[in-house]
Amino acid sequence: MSSDLIKLGRHAERGSYDFETVAAILDEALICHVGFTISDGQPVVLPTIHARIDRALYLHGSVLAQWLKNARGSKLCVTATLVDDIVLARSAFNSSMNYRSAVVMGVAEVVESEEERNAALEAIVEHVCPGRWADVRLPTDGELRTTLVVRVPIEQASAKIRSGPPSDFEGDLATDFWAGLLPLRTIRGEPIPHPDLRADIPVPGYLRS
Repeated sequence: MSSDLIKLGRHAERGSYDFETVAAILDEALICHVGFTISDGQPVVLPTIHARIDRALYLHGSVLAQWLKNARGSKLCVTATLVDDIVLARSAFNSSMNYRSAVVMGVAEVVESEEERNAALEAIVEHVCPGRWADVRLPTDGELRTTLVVRVPIEQASAKIRSGPPSDFEGDLATDFWAGLLPLRTIRGEPIPHPDLRADIPVPGYLRS
């Protein structure tokens, strides 16, 4: 999946171009950021929810959203990032983060097939909360008419990964500053019921697993 368009420059040794690595990052990240240009050439980057099915990335939103109204045939850059650790070096210069990021560049394709659109919407819901699609009111025809789904083929993509301890300069090793990693984790907490939820509706098992 490598090309000059997505080939890494600085720290090229952290780059990966195999589909499995890119897919794993996209699957774990809860949100992505979509970059595009609007009519006057102004670059815009927006956060959104995504889902992957095989070698395609799916995005959705309101048919009134400017970027989606003009999405057909437009060039998009989609990025997803996971931060694993704050890297605390002895120097401010060498302090960093351990991360896994993925970049997908491609031309947006509007999903016209009802079957594919429904599969994409299900995948997006399941991406955020596995088990939810079977335990929620499904979209009405009216809601579907106000929703647009686009597909971005995962063909031009790269991953960049940093891991491990700080890379201190040799001259800093004898200083008295603490150095190491501060791990960061995203965890799911205890479900909080809606104030108007009936008392006889239990917390679904998929929220506790």
